[in-house]
Amino acid sequence: MSFSDSESSSSHGGEYKFFRQVTRDRLLFEMLGSTRTGDSKSTWKVLIMDKVTVKVMSHSCKMSDITDQGISLVEDLFRRREPMTSMDAIYFIQPSKENVVMFLSDMSGREPLYKKAYVFFSSSVPKELVNHIKCDTSVLPRIGALREMNLEYFPIDNQAFITDHDGALGELYGKNVENSRRFDACMNTMATRIATVFASLNELPFVRYRAAKATDDSTATFRDSIPAKLAAGVWNNILKYKCIPNFPQTETCELLILDRSIDQIAPVIHEWTYDAMCHDLLEMDGNKYAVELPSKTSGNPEKKEVLLEDQDLVWLELRHAHIADASERLHDKMTTFVSKNKAAQMQQSARDGSEISTRDLQKIVQALPKYNEQVEKLTLHIEIAGKINSVIRELGLRDLGQLEQDLVFGDAGAKDVISYLRTKQDASPENKLRLLMIYACVYPEKFEGDKASKLMQLARLSNEDMKVVNNMKLLGGSSETKKTSGGFSLKFDNQKTKQAARKDRTDEEETWQLFRFYPVLEELLEKLSKCELPKNEYSCMNDPSSTDQEKTRRGSVRKSHASPAPAIPERKAPAQSMRSRRTTTWARTSNSDDGYSSDSVLKSASKEFKKMGQRIFVFIIGGATRSELRACHKLTTKLGREIVLGCSSLDDPPQYITKLKLLSETEISMDALRF
Repeated sequence: MSFSDSESSSSHGGEYKFFRQVTRDRLLFEMLGSTRTGDSKSTWKVLIMDKVTVKVMSHSCKMSDITDQGISLVEDLFRRREPMTSMDAIYFIQPSKENVVMFLSDMSGREPLYKKAYVFFSSSVPKELVNHIKCDTSVLPRIGALREMNLEYFPIDNQAFITDHDGALGELYGKNVENSRRFDACMNTMATRIATVFASLNELPFVRYRAAKATDDSTATFRDSIPAKLAAGVWNNILKYKCIPNFPQTETCELLILDRSIDQIAPVIHEWTYDAMCHDLLEMDGNKYAVELPSKTSGNPEKKEVLLEDQDLVWLELRHAHIADASERLHDKMTTFVSKNKAAQMQQSARDGSEISTRDLQKIVQALPKYNEQVEKLTLHIEIAGKINSVIRELGLRDLGQLEQDLVFGDAGAKDVISYLRTKQDASPENKLRLLMIYACVYPEKFEGDKASKLMQLARLSNEDMKVVNNMKLLGGSSETKKTSGGFSLKFDNQKTKQAARKDRTDEEETWQLFRFYPVLEELLEKLSKCELPKNEYSCMNDPSSTDQEKTRRGSVRKSHASPAPAIPERKAPAQSMRSRRTTTWARTSNSDDGYSSDSVLKSASKEFKKMGQRIFVFIIGGATRSELRACHKLTTKLGREIVLGCSSLDDPPQYITKLKLLSETEISMDALRF
């Protein structure tokens, strides 16, 4: 019986493995695969999980992956189970008293449910629970392994994870939560789960966090100190891992802990990428979308439920592209594919009345399954993009999007907002509310006194909607005007007559209209990579020496130096230009000759990132946005360092607004947070 954690590698020797791949490999090979030894090598096993670990597994692995590791049955720990005395069981569970008691009841006595048990805990096990297991002498001989996997987070992307705290905004920033049980429970669980990321990847981070601002308001101080409290909790958990064999004793990466106050515009502004538009404008259930496709039999349209995820190479290639660019490229792909595919050419010859030889007919039959699959995949995305463009036209989002971005960059002011609200009375209440939330971030003084109620009357919004704008202050955005960082107004360009929350990026390639916006996170990560984060605003739990800082600034490579990112020409898109380039270089992938997708997006990515600098992890309390996820992918290429985004939840604008509305409620039920 072993009670230790083994070394986990991510890029040492061989191809670089991204965050989710490392997680998947640990679950499949280090956990499930490690039980296939001796008498258990060729036998099927039962996998038993609790409600948390089953989510961890489902976010990382497919059922077919689990089956390939010899698992024939997956069971719930707390459901009644039939005895299978000839089979071994693998327990992947949280280290709670209830779980341990249930495990012992399964395996103790004369007639245990299973022949042998391999027990893996998702996080550190308290000593009292270990002693509780050791005290049961009938169970000890039946334990094949007893280990801490230290893996209790939920990958949602190749470079992102959540801690599954959908209610974190209310539990940490709501009314009357200070010193409450739910506040402490949320903070403790969040800190534990973030720490397991570093144990799992065998990384020791510099733990940085947004420092609390000096203020006389005790309530603001409490909310403002949440990143510092979480940073302390994460660091205390990480210190426990230093006794694990092969765990680094010196820092190997960066962790930056932030909260939603650093950027309250990103969660509500319309983000114009294919990914963000799908989740913002379409009725999606997570990554599932029910799309209507033209019938193959010329009848009524057929409904099909599709998953928009990394296994779909078209989605992987286009998700960060501007919706207009994605639409154009999809049509180009379909045209190129049909013109170059042999099966399509032979079918066209048959329609034209040309004779087809038996050999050619055989080729058509052989090629048809793949041909139909690829055409169906492209048709699916063309239909989705078409639906999005239709919604954009119906809601008049181009004018609204232009005003939103002009506000953010200081090219529009109060008159423009008032003019829009007067002339666009048919705009949806949600879109008018989102506009006013952005307006409040840039011009907080316009919401003082009775000014806010007058704006709400003009926009024909309710008092419930007004509550959302007021609750923005609870996230640490104080009522003070013209703050240089954090709060409502974030940054200002003194050369402009109007206030601005962002500066135009002069180092970016020209791109599509309405693609100017970038989240504050992008600037912070670039500064962190250059060691330029202000120390008075971003403190460090384990303050590095100047030597360590210089090493991090260069993005020291694990085995060899990373190739510097190519210089980007300094060009700037005119504010009103429709487009000048199809998409920025970082968002492109190489297309194969058939015009369908890259030969293998994942393969080309791993080749591109064989030499990577130290990882940068960033965690956002209160939820992250798709624009911030896009920024992490973009900067991974630009900086030559994998940027991993962590968050309590990944929120789209409707969910975020609902959570913000509930902040002033004294009691928040989880039912109110279900979407």
